[in-house]
Amino acid sequence: MPAGVTTQVSDTREADKAPVSPLHVAIIMDGNGRWAKARGQMRTMGHKAGVNALRRTIRAAGDLGVTHMTVFAFSTENWRRPAAEVSDLMGLLRTFIESDLAKLAKEGVCVRIIGQQDGLPKDIVECVRKAHDDTRNNSRFFLQVALNYGAQADVVDAAKRFAAKVKSGDAQVDDLTPEVFGGLLSTHDLPPLDLMIRTSGEHRLSNFLLWEAAYAEFVFQDVLWPDYDRVHLEDALRIFKERDRRFGAVEAGHVSA
Repeated sequence: MPAGVTTQVSDTREADKAPVSPLHVAIIMDGNGRWAKARGQMRTMGHKAGVNALRRTIRAAGDLGVTHMTVFAFSTENWRRPAAEVSDLMGLLRTFIESDLAKLAKEGVCVRIIGQQDGLPKDIVECVRKAHDDTRNNSRFFLQVALNYGAQADVVDAAKRFAAKVKSGDAQVDDLTPEVFGGLLSTHDLPPLDLMIRTSGEHRLSNFLLWEAAYAEFVFQDVLWPDYDRVHLEDALRIFKERDRRFGAVEAGHVSA
């Protein structure tokens, strides 16, 4: 388990309690455009409402026992959207960091932004650096934002990194294991993914955390992301806790003769 995975306690009276077990939840925040269209508004308004939903969800997640959360903010495929919408999305990220980073840092939230930085505006790259620098020592809650991220590209990049090690003589082909490969992905510092949530009624991964989702549970909810709140997250976690997670195994009594 990566260092810093357990949740810190702020009260010395809690010091003798056992560490909190990690609970890693990922969310594909879908439905901003449809939310705006249903209200006769521009898509930008849907994205703005989506940022407010993210704020609500971060607050609720910590209260509900989630220790790590990964959200899909902008994919490598989103560059195909109209230039004005891409600019608005980048502006919202910039605004979110400028307005919320200090509060998140004060509340003990560690913010990590994963994805390819090539092609991002220089000021967004600076926002990424600032988020990492200002919160790197926090451990109460871990928020990972996937920006300009695509799971297939992340897997390819990891393969290239290992190939470079082999080429330089620092590794042998037979050294490659699932654990080693997972350690080369951009998500390597986080515990295994437990639950994947997608909103808006869609039922696909859209190139998000493909490797990490190997044994995650999936919950698809028919709520547009801007309307998402604590009640919806509670419902997803309730469904998750009712699942029987066997990770490919079965109980001895269930094995047929």
